[in-house]
Amino acid sequence: MRVLVAMSGGVDSSVAAWLLQQQGHDVVGVFMRNGVAGKSAQEKSCCSASDARDAAVVADRLGIPFYAVDYAAEFGALMDHFASEYRRGRTPNPCVLCNQQLKFGHLFGLADDVGAQAVATGHYAKVEAGELRVARDRQKDQTYYLFGVPRPALLRTMFPLGDLTKAEVRQLAAGAGLATADKPESMEICFVTSGDYRDVVRARGGTGRPGRFVDRSGRELGRHDGIDGFTIGQRKGLPALGAPHYVAAIDPGSGDVTLVPRDGVQQTAMFVAGVRWLVDAPPDGAALPAQVKVRARHEPVAATLVAHGDGLRAEFAAPVAAITPGQAAVFYDGDRVLGGGWIEAVDVPAATG
Repeated sequence: MRVLVAMSGGVDSSVAAWLLQQQGHDVVGVFMRNGVAGKSAQEKSCCSASDARDAAVVADRLGIPFYAVDYAAEFGALMDHFASEYRRGRTPNPCVLCNQQLKFGHLFGLADDVGAQAVATGHYAKVEAGELRVARDRQKDQTYYLFGVPRPALLRTMFPLGDLTKAEVRQLAAGAGLATADKPESMEICFVTSGDYRDVVRARGGTGRPGRFVDRSGRELGRHDGIDGFTIGQRKGLPALGAPHYVAAIDPGSGDVTLVPRDGVQQTAMFVAGVRWLVDAPPDGAALPAQVKVRARHEPVAATLVAHGDGLRAEFAAPVAAITPGQAAVFYDGDRVLGGGWIEAVDVPAATG
């Protein structure tokens, strides 16, 4: 069948397109421009002009149609949200929103335009029987970033790399003569070209409120230039207090950043808002056992989920460090992805009555 492949100019999406072609599919490539360019050769963006060229070179090598589509305005809105969240004392995850709103939000419309029955990307993930599942390479698994993909869309989604390791992907790329075979991975947020996210925050509305470092009792421990420079669990860039301290809370109203010893950032419960289920949603008030990730590189922790409307309360079996409002929480049942949402608050009192 005809498959639209999102090609970022990296080795993963290049091999995804090649694999689908080898399987006999009619492949069409598309590159999504974000309109962001670094100010120097050292400043990179994974959706840059050079990446578009790399994607076009691979498409030419495969002999497939290729389109570059401008999404600068949509990326601009994503960047505005990113900056706004930091000024609110939260820590955003733009990659989750990008997949939800931009990539999978627009790819199916593009697929319809070119007569494609399915959409594919180079993510390390699987779809089995319409369910999102963890990739074989657990170290590269990207399901954390994909919980926002609409459930019906999974029926038209293909992840050709789901059963491959990164080493195998590079070997396939080299064997196929793809120009991206040895291209380094892009590990940063694509629109943070300087390597410092605060440059984006300050360019799109100014800094967060300056204020005080305080302890749990409110005693001042020092001053800072803006809350946008901090995130829950952070250790670096804090006053010298004689023992390691960590950011435990950020108050955008007063500008106070609360610092605590390590055990002070351990939490056992949180509230998650904007939940999207990739399985049938549990009834309100029902207890659902699951494993939960509170950040991308977090080992899932056993928890009990209790849904209430489009939110839920998660109670962990063991304390979890640095649960951060603004980040995504993703729920698993073994290798099945149940759904996810956005961390709203920690230590939420249990519902009564």
